[in-house]
Amino acid sequence: MQPETRFAFKEWAVVCAALASGRQTLILRKGGIHEGHDQFRVEHHEFWLFPTGFHQRRDEITSVAWPLLDELQSQDEPRGHRLDLFAVVQDVEQVLDRSALIRLTGRHIWSESTVEQRFQYHTPGLFVLTARVYRRPTPIEIDDSPYLAGCKSWVELPAVVPTSGLQPVLDDSTFDRQRREIQQLLAGGSDDYLTAPEIPATFSSLQRT
Repeated sequence: MQPETRFAFKEWAVVCAALASGRQTLILRKGGIHEGHDQFRVEHHEFWLFPTGFHQRRDEITSVAWPLLDELQSQDEPRGHRLDLFAVVQDVEQVLDRSALIRLTGRHIWSESTVEQRFQYHTPGLFVLTARVYRRPTPIEIDDSPYLAGCKSWVELPAVVPTSGLQPVLDDSTFDRQRREIQQLLAGGSDDYLTAPEIPATFSSLQRT
């Protein structure tokens, strides 16, 4: 892990909550509007997760994740941005086979219609990132600015932030098992005996202080 970085990755706040809970270890991405026809690129393999409410709606996620979204939307609108999750990408796959994404159902909180819409946008395909997520004990407070706005995947923070003191969301064995299962599903293996972790009934335990 890098000792510090200033790069952050924009993701729906509800997906960040699912990653923080250990519910999923996947990040699915097509690309932001400002990334054009070149689509998304994994420019960094270690980055802060930058939660955003842009685009996220109930019909964009599975019903099991609705409590996470409801809890997020019930909170007061923050004046700036609070970052406390760090991701280290272990595997990157550009998935061009729709059936492989079907096999990942239950491993992420995107709805089926969202997966289909993103897969078909411009040219068929989606990036699937398997990432290990860590939590920072004290959130990073960042003032809002026009520079941080817009539909783009990557932002550069005003200053580098040290990664010391981060704690993994999942222990080694649990993460390694989930990673192997995802690799098997992408390769075409059966998921008959695989069980995705449950989404917490409430987001309360994940609220930031």
